Amino acid sequence: MERRTTRRAWLEGSGALLAGLLAPGVARAKPAEKSRVVLIRDKDVFDEKGKLRAEVLERMLDRGVTSLLRLDGKQPARAWKRLFKPSDVVGIKSNVWAHLPTPPALEAALRSRVLGAGVSAGNVSVDDRGVLRNKVFARASALINVRPMRTHHWAGVGSLIKNYIMFVPRPYQYHGDSCADLAAIWKLPHLRGKTRLNVLVMLTPLFYGIGPHHYDARYVWRYNGLLLGTDPVAVDATGLRIIMAKRRAHFGEERRMRPPAKHIRLADTRHKLGNADPRRIELVRLGWAEGRLI
Repeated sequence: MERRTTRRAWLEGSGALLAGLLAPGVARAKPAEKSRVVLIRDKDVFDEKGKLRAEVLERMLDRGVTSLLRLDGKQPARAWKRLFKPSDVVGIKSNVWAHLPTPPALEAALRSRVLGAGVSAGNVSVDDRGVLRNKVFARASALINVRPMRTHHWAGVGSLIKNYIMFVPRPYQYHGDSCADLAAIWKLPHLRGKTRLNVLVMLTPLFYGIGPHHYDARYVWRYNGLLLGTDPVAVDATGLRIIMAKRRAHFGEERRMRPPAKHIRLADTRHKLGNADPRRIELVRLGWAEGRLI
């Protein structure tokens, strides 16, 4: 039976992600609308040998984007053309961490959709650690942010907000206080307002680990999902809820993040980048429901 995560349990289990969010005296943005986040899953995205099925992944991506933009699911091309114009220069910020990289099939699908929207091939690039030297990213008018969800030694979790740390010349300067101020990177002039789409890869998330470069296959599971949104804070907060629910299901008890993933809360309360509070997030659930956890 699917276990649903209560808001109280999430508050406790995520290392007080929302601690202080509603406390007196905390100034926070009050957007007119909730942040829309789409969770789409497909039980058949992996074949019987564990290989990713690119055609299924592409359908998930298209359906997720059309739902995010509130369009007919039969009109994915229209959705991508709403996100990107032929005049755009588009950087697709990926992640190449060896143990859990952004799947090449997903990178290829995103590039294909951008080209399908009319952007020329010379104005599209996929990169991670070389973004500051990449000529396309230097001219970019639009960005796509895509990476897998995993626990992280310095930030609690490595997810969408943290994925932009490669856009600064000295990333270590943002490691202090559990990477509390990662959201400040998003306000830098070469990034501000350029991100059109965030895709948090929840195909095989890493939900537990200890140490700077931890990876343990015992703590990876086939969740078979993607989380999509225009608000990276809302998407990250939703991904964290799923990770915490999985930790409870696996260990049979609360296992707080060490360190806490407080940069997600502070992206909301301190940096006004987006919504971390589940009450300000409209979560749309599509596809495979078994084991959804949220």
